[in-house]
Amino acid sequence: MTAQRIIHKRERFALTITRLCRHLIEEHGDFSNTCLIGVQTGGVELAERLRKRLAEMGVTGYDYGKLDTTFYRDDFRTAKGGLTPHPTEIDFLVENKRVVLVDDVLFSGRTTVSALTALNHYGRPAQVELLVMVDRRFRRALPVRANYRGLSVDTLDNEYVEVQWAETHGEDQIILTTP
Repeated sequence: MTAQRIIHKRERFALTITRLCRHLIEEHGDFSNTCLIGVQTGGVELAERLRKRLAEMGVTGYDYGKLDTTFYRDDFRTAKGGLTPHPTEIDFLVENKRVVLVDDVLFSGRTTVSALTALNHYGRPAQVELLVMVDRRFRRALPVRANYRGLSVDTLDNEYVEVQWAETHGEDQIILTTP
């Protein structure tokens, strides 16, 4: 039997989004040389929420894109079942820009490494930073570290962390599932 518990509720969720936006503004100023790229699929939902909140805070006019990493992963050939790639929507070059890659959960680091590889097709950025809603510390398979994190969670290997969004799940929350 699996057990689920909410580890981040709606109220804290909204505060976390605002805190992440303030941190980005502090580091990137007016975003004139910054672009935000959401990693499909969970990272896109987070990036959309960040964009909305940044606009409310007066930050607009920066490049935004969506990046699919499906065929850049080192494990896509071993995946069980069919893969469902999502469209990459980047209509600008990242050449000499500060790129903020956005993903929902950082676990092994494999998605981030594949995103870095995929990003190379759009130019050579001046800098790449990683923003995640949840950082599952101590479970990294690759040497990847988030520059911005909403929540750090210590988990066991068999536990699962899911970021749920009001738009798709009916409620903004983060769930920890234990088998």
